[in-house]
Amino acid sequence: MRTVLQPREAWAYLRRGALSSRARRPSVGVWLRLPPAILLAVRTPLRRSPRPSWLYSVIAVLSWPVLRVVFRHRAEGRHLLPQEGGFVLAANHWSNFDPWLLGIPLFPRRFLRFMAKSELFWFPLGTIVTACGAFPVRRGTRDEGALAKAVELCREGNVVVMFPEGTRRRKGLRKKHEARWRSGAARIALRASVPLVPAAVAGTDRLARLGPLRVAYGAPIALDDLSTLELDEAAAAATERLREAVLELERSLA
Repeated sequence: MRTVLQPREAWAYLRRGALSSRARRPSVGVWLRLPPAILLAVRTPLRRSPRPSWLYSVIAVLSWPVLRVVFRHRAEGRHLLPQEGGFVLAANHWSNFDPWLLGIPLFPRRFLRFMAKSELFWFPLGTIVTACGAFPVRRGTRDEGALAKAVELCREGNVVVMFPEGTRRRKGLRKKHEARWRSGAARIALRASVPLVPAAVAGTDRLARLGPLRVAYGAPIALDDLSTLELDEAAAAATERLREAVLELERSLA
């Protein structure tokens, strides 16, 4: 006769990993006597948090003391970030080094993924860029493949970094693509049903001067009241809220 476990025993059984596919599972009676919270935990697959590549980890470990000592890197608002699960981290954009500046304060607990222009993905550079967390996007057009990839990554528990301005801000020589706010970050968050988190960076436009580097993270943008709207309308409203939040964080770093 099979033994029917009490809730506390069943929870301990789960914690020991005995509910794996190779282990003997308890009888149906166990499920009927479990509280709803434990039943949900048992029924939900235990997904391991995404892990960075070895190259990402090596560069992070080696660059951390450089950023902290040479560039006096400081980050504010880390306590406001979601502690688990995927989300979209959207920030202003000054330099190609912005993703690294945003990612180092969260390493090793979180592994950041970000879009990079498709022109960078040639061998062997593409292999290195991918190992650093990037995936390709075609600039100047709505790349549905890149958006779908970002949604998939968020649903898998990754933090996807987005720059709603679309490109780096104009500085010095005239740029082919002018920086203007786009709704891609908001669309990804809405489609993936994950938080949309604002952030701001400062100092990456003057790296040669060895000036201080600063990051500020904000609280997730409120999106619940947009659920009844069409995606285009909801994305536009969310993008405007995001823009205001990022600008406010930028002012705090000035």
